[in-house]
Amino acid sequence: MLLFLAVSLAPFAVIAPFIGPVIDRIPGGRRFTVFLVSALRCATVVAMISRLNSLSLFALAFISLVLARTYSVSKAALVPTLVKNDDELVSANGKLGLLSGLMGFAAAIPAGLLQLIDARVTLCMSATMFGLAGLAALRLPRHVATTPSQVEEIETEELRNNLVKRIGLSMMILRGVIGFLFFHVAFWLRDERAGTAWFGLAIGLSSLAIMIANSVAPLLRRFMSERKMMMFAYLAIGVTGVIAGVVGGITAGIVLIAVTNGMGSVGRLAFESVIQREAPDVNRARVFVRVETRNQLAWVGFGLIAVILTLPGAVGFAFVGVTCIAGSVYFFSGKINS
Repeated sequence: MLLFLAVSLAPFAVIAPFIGPVIDRIPGGRRFTVFLVSALRCATVVAMISRLNSLSLFALAFISLVLARTYSVSKAALVPTLVKNDDELVSANGKLGLLSGLMGFAAAIPAGLLQLIDARVTLCMSATMFGLAGLAALRLPRHVATTPSQVEEIETEELRNNLVKRIGLSMMILRGVIGFLFFHVAFWLRDERAGTAWFGLAIGLSSLAIMIANSVAPLLRRFMSERKMMMFAYLAIGVTGVIAGVVGGITAGIVLIAVTNGMGSVGRLAFESVIQREAPDVNRARVFVRVETRNQLAWVGFGLIAVILTLPGAVGFAFVGVTCIAGSVYFFSGKINS
């Protein structure tokens, strides 16, 4: 389990100091970066086909993880250049998240069937999908293919404003709570009857909740600011966590993990919208790398707490609830100064 936590953090250790600045400075802009990363992911998967029984497969798998994170950062940095105004950022990010979830779900069934034939066939399917993604990137408007050459002072000041600091810190804690709950539920269900099946159900419902959140978040944005969206996510998780802690049981735990992941997506969309709007264009990828690295550290750190303490189910649920309620009061009461 500790190895899993280390592996989940390792790609960020590579991306943080190197990839972010490269994405911001690469000739051809972020449009070309998305194409290049997709092509490299395709080539990496093709290389895996002939190395399934070789130790080099682990190195290729690590490269694939790094490229996946690079693609995520490039995509997030590219979105603001494709919308008409800042009010559409939540909607655009939500549509991308929903499309990604639907495509992943649609591809999982044929991938599973192909796996029964040969793992190499599944890899060929993955390589084809990455190749098509690269070709799709070339169809992006050419006006997004350039990167600004300098940072205006006013943009730098905007990145340091109080909203950015609050929502950045709140997202870090939210990711930590999600990591804690994931490992807490996994270890708790390990000793339960049919625990693996229950955990699979929890993951499945969480995926569904994330897709629903990606659909609902743009509607929420019409009626509230990103700050209020984050507060809504915190309160929803907090109240559900406290109730789950009082009620206890497997059903309460599964409901909590689904609500946490769904509301976590609402918070993530609000967070990404703020960063995309406030971050300087010339350093947007670097900013995303920095904050995502910090968020992943929180996910790993809180997950490690869950692994070490192995709390009873209801106690862990209550911890999640109290943490989020306290966080909503602290982050949005004006106690954090810029």
